[in-house]
Amino acid sequence: MEHRIVVLGAGYTGAVAAGRLAKRLHREDVAITLVNPEPDFVERVRLHQLAAGQDLRPRPFSEMFAGTGVELKLAKVTAVDVDRKTVAVTAVHGAEREELEYDTLVYALGSGWDDGGVPGTAEHAHEISSRAGAVRLRARLAALEAGRPVVVVGGGLTGLEAATEIAEARPDLHVALAAHGALGDWLSEKGRAHLRKVVDKLGITVHEHTAVTAVEADGVVTADGRAIPAEVTVWTTGFAVHPIARATTLELTDGGRIVVDGTMRSASHPDVYAVGDAAMAIGPGGKPLRMSCASGVPMAWQAADALAARLAGTKVPRVPIRYAQQCISLGRTEGLIQFVTADDRAVDRALTGRLAARYKELICKGAAWSVANPTVGMPSRRRRVVPQGTRSRAGARAAA
Repeated sequence: MEHRIVVLGAGYTGAVAAGRLAKRLHREDVAITLVNPEPDFVERVRLHQLAAGQDLRPRPFSEMFAGTGVELKLAKVTAVDVDRKTVAVTAVHGAEREELEYDTLVYALGSGWDDGGVPGTAEHAHEISSRAGAVRLRARLAALEAGRPVVVVGGGLTGLEAATEIAEARPDLHVALAAHGALGDWLSEKGRAHLRKVVDKLGITVHEHTAVTAVEADGVVTADGRAIPAEVTVWTTGFAVHPIARATTLELTDGGRIVVDGTMRSASHPDVYAVGDAAMAIGPGGKPLRMSCASGVPMAWQAADALAARLAGTKVPRVPIRYAQQCISLGRTEGLIQFVTADDRAVDRALTGRLAARYKELICKGAAWSVANPTVGMPSRRRRVVPQGTRSRAGARAAA
């Protein structure tokens, strides 16, 4: 019988995991189903570009997974029962409901925007954590007349990229950035200086040490009572995980992330793996891996390789996930590559300017390439799945 693997979500992590498993295991031994509501891969790290009016290259899964044996099911996940080992889905086109049974589940539903419970955010702010959100913001920005104010709330990587991309694409708008702390306060001195230089050159007004406590139709209100005018508000203060896991018996963190071990296997359900933003994995220095593509893709590699090894009865690889850099695009012609320690702390070295922009572009292209080519750094030979009851004692110990 085929071992049924169901992968939920086809973002960077889910798509990479599905493709890597397909290349790792013999096709006649496994049935890999990838559940996703969209037929195309979404380059989430480029959604600020889409919002600013740029067109992104289509990446249909039908081409990316051609000949791999991965079955794409266009559907929305409505429930997961990890005790019965089933997933309930609803077809994207139509109201057909279906229940998928699995032997192993790879949970990669990721995250969406987090309004933080701030009043008015859901009603008045825009988000760019999804393609639909980026498209809505794109249309709204395109309709703005010259001289109108736009405020981006959130001074992290997403906020910086959104504010600089919009300001570069629409120099006729008044773009402001509201940051909870100092601008780029986690960066090195060189990184902060370059960021300040680019922001000033683009004419972005920065409100530092500013907590936004309400979003209104014509702007935002801060904790100290100030009003920052905005025809359009973009909210980028963080991400919230998909809520499906909360309705399961999986062991979760208080924030709803699935607790996993070093191979991305659930701490409570060994037939479930979780990768990307949905998982709480511990990295170097005992620190949780941050929600990012930089964390998610190595997590997907680890999960796929561990699962394949366990099914084949071979030694499970355990490769520590380490950080090397944070890549920030600051428009199309400027960038910032902040080099970091293994546990993601900034060091003195940073790459800036046009070279950094080209470097970041290569990173984005490489991330998309890794989805279609998920076997980088691994042998091309596919392994056979060994039935659980016939594994040797040595193989079973290696697979534990």
